[in-house]
Amino acid sequence: MSNLEDVKNILQKYKIHPKKTLGQNFLIDQNIIDKIIKSAEIKKDDYLLEIGPGLGLITKELDKYSQNVLAIEKDTLFTKILKGFGFKNTEVIEDDILNYIKKNNIEDKKIIANIPYYLTSNLIRNLLESSNQPKDIFLVMQKEVAKRICDKQGNILSIAVKYYASPKICFYISKNSFWPSPKIDSALIRITPNRKYQEGDKFFFKIIKAGFSSPRKKMINNLQALKIEKQILEKAFNDNNISITARAEELSLEEWIKLKNALN
Repeated sequence: MSNLEDVKNILQKYKIHPKKTLGQNFLIDQNIIDKIIKSAEIKKDDYLLEIGPGLGLITKELDKYSQNVLAIEKDTLFTKILKGFGFKNTEVIEDDILNYIKKNNIEDKKIIANIPYYLTSNLIRNLLESSNQPKDIFLVMQKEVAKRICDKQGNILSIAVKYYASPKICFYISKNSFWPSPKIDSALIRITPNRKYQEGDKFFFKIIKAGFSSPRKKMINNLQALKIEKQILEKAFNDNNISITARAEELSLEEWIKLKNALN
């Protein structure tokens, strides 16, 4: 079942068009929306925070299942449209989500979002590195990014997610479930925080960022930018059975943690 006609009618009424520059691809497949709701295991007393509700296709379902829904929308016109829908259990606020989470406690919230792909990495890092992490996070994101996050090895985002949380792909979503249709398929990923941010984490991510600074080069050479002597690095690698020829993307989270402990 598709919500395409409803979306087109709303856009026509307000004389607006989806903005490619803002990554506005509306999830119109009602079956997929229902699967998202089911995956989120929503209870009546859950505090839900929806990021970028757009035209409210997911919001209207959240409003049915929870008595406490907060929808944060950056676009002024979309905010006006959403407030006109007369939701029973939903408060709509116009704000940038990164600005909102810096100023408000989201610790008891369950996050649900279908956000533009270009915002994915920054949003996840801000949610997980917050002093008041949310209770649970459900994000529709690019399929390949979701798979990379859940892989044993990966990039900086993948390591950061697994350092603070347990990620799991709930299901994949065809690009045809969106309008306008993007070029790539998506996935719903669940990220459940299980570790709080600590001051010492700065050193951990300093090592990771240095290690990934030139991904094609041997990581041990990249780490010399931290002003650590090569023989000390070699000892840390050898003591933890990490190859001195390894590249950053070849290390697991456990190996990164061992390396951090050895160099700390």
